[in-house]
Amino acid sequence: MPIAIAVTSADLVLPPTDQHTPGAHVLTPPRDQDFPTALAEMNDLVGRHGHVIAVHPTTTPLPYVQRLHAVRAMLESDRIALLPSALPPLGTAVLVRQLRQLSACDFSPGVLGASARLLAHYIYAGALLASGSRIDKVPVTLPAQAGARPPGGQCAVLAGPTPQLVRADGEVTLAGPQFSTTLTYAPGTLGSEWVTSRLARQWQVQALHPVPMPAESTAWWATAKLVEFAAAIPDVSLLYQMVSQMRQEACHWCGLTLIGDRCAFCSAPVRQDRPPRAIAPARRRALAPGGG
Repeated sequence: MPIAIAVTSADLVLPPTDQHTPGAHVLTPPRDQDFPTALAEMNDLVGRHGHVIAVHPTTTPLPYVQRLHAVRAMLESDRIALLPSALPPLGTAVLVRQLRQLSACDFSPGVLGASARLLAHYIYAGALLASGSRIDKVPVTLPAQAGARPPGGQCAVLAGPTPQLVRADGEVTLAGPQFSTTLTYAPGTLGSEWVTSRLARQWQVQALHPVPMPAESTAWWATAKLVEFAAAIPDVSLLYQMVSQMRQEACHWCGLTLIGDRCAFCSAPVRQDRPPRAIAPARRRALAPGGG
């Protein structure tokens, strides 16, 4: 059974783009569940899947995050990874979908959990806004020649990988991916033509996937007048190749195999006082489109 991917909101579970992508478990929020039941819910997930990777936005209410950590502590389990995501709501949902895709492959739990930081760097997440005057979660300014942020007029904002703000009707465009992507977008109260036509053409996306607007998007972008979008690699074989080519080593604390500079399960950083002990990745196979 695949490693369990858990989320804190149903909005983070996008429709799969292929028939092999597993679902995700939506954790019950504290207001709808007492603590003993929360313990039983997580314990059941660990028992059925072996390991659980729980993704939550950094904007998740503090009581919810505190209970996730309390559940992990009470279960005394090093098989639960709690991963915060600073991406906008739709970008986080796209990241979760990629983790779901990779969970059907044969990556170890430590590698799959640590891959979230790598994958997030290749997700181009942003929004078309009716105005750029109230943005507070993205450190952006208009180009010097354009002066200060406009008091009105539609703006296009890129939250990551590199924050950027441009006028939607201007000549300056958002810096897009230099690799093949599909564009997932959530139409709000603004027309989505700028996203589906101009942006999609500039970024040379391969396909468009409309989805409902996440409930948290209005609060994240500080306006209900928006169209949120996220461009990302859709092909699981490419994602698999990208992750499998990363250097693997053993976590000095919990022993899980990891990539990057920190273990997703115990949060221990890679030791710098000695050369890392590399683990040669085994020959693996991703689930190819149409394969079993």
